[in-house]
Amino acid sequence: MVEKRKKAPAKNGQAKPRKSHLSAADVKHFKQMLLEKRGEILRNVSEIEEETLKKSRLDASGDLSSMPIHMADLGSDNYEQEFVLGLVDSERKLLQEIDDALQRIEEGAYGICEGTGKPIPKARLKAQLWARYCVEYARSLEKGTTSEQE
Repeated sequence: MVEKRKKAPAKNGQAKPRKSHLSAADVKHFKQMLLEKRGEILRNVSEIEEETLKKSRLDASGDLSSMPIHMADLGSDNYEQEFVLGLVDSERKLLQEIDDALQRIEEGAYGICEGTGKPIPKARLKAQLWARYCVEYARSLEKGTTSEQE
């Protein structure tokens, strides 16, 4: 019978994170995928900003007349800009998650649940490269039965 090692509890009562259970090849593969996703998001954000936010209404519509703009058109334009700003904000948050995951790779903690200290399964990491938590802990966060660690 194999004896299980006890984990030293962290200050908050949770187990301390262990070093990653992933092989060096796995880590290299996930790092490459994270970098590709990061580049894709940066390109998307740049295109969105260029296409929507940096063009004036006249440039976007091709309307070269000097007629005043109708209030409803201004409202539509404002709604579209706010929508795009929301998209850009969520993309920037995702970039931060990816940067955090890359930092965990550098620290050797990638693939370890920040809540439980247990390994995050490869299937979860493939589905969400920047995953910080195992599925069980993430569910308990969503339900509010546990609080997020800082």
